[in-house]
Amino acid sequence: MHIDFHDQTKSVPSDYIDLLQRLLVYTAEKEAIASEAEVSVTFVSNQEIKEINRNYRQQDRPTDVISFAMQEKVTDEVEIIGEDLPLMLGDIVISVDKAEEQADEYEHSLERELSFLTVHGFLHLLGYDHMNKEDEAEMFQKQEDILGEFGIER
Repeated sequence: MHIDFHDQTKSVPSDYIDLLQRLLVYTAEKEAIASEAEVSVTFVSNQEIKEINRNYRQQDRPTDVISFAMQEKVTDEVEIIGEDLPLMLGDIVISVDKAEEQADEYEHSLERELSFLTVHGFLHLLGYDHMNKEDEAEMFQKQEDILGEFGIER
């Protein structure tokens, strides 16, 4: 899987980015996503994610993570036309400010919070959602299973 990281805040340590890359590859393997798939992860400030949230979700407040899926639903079989075309999954945007706030609030590390938000955003790209209690329970259990199996605990 090809993953592009963009740290607009210039505050995320390179070892965290390395960890998140391995975590995304692991998650993709668990979800049977093709190895030629592509995703981008961008780290931004609260101000930047607030603007994105306002422009795309009509919510004028910062949030922790926003995903922009390029596919309708990847968890079902997707046919790629053209042998050399990668599966473009989409973009994940994470507020580092919000991640720091939530790490303090939940009393765990920033590394754990960024890992959670990365997996959460990635699962959204794959078609998972939490619009109702049943879907929320499935998505959050999947997140916890992936993080636990990968060795990231609270």
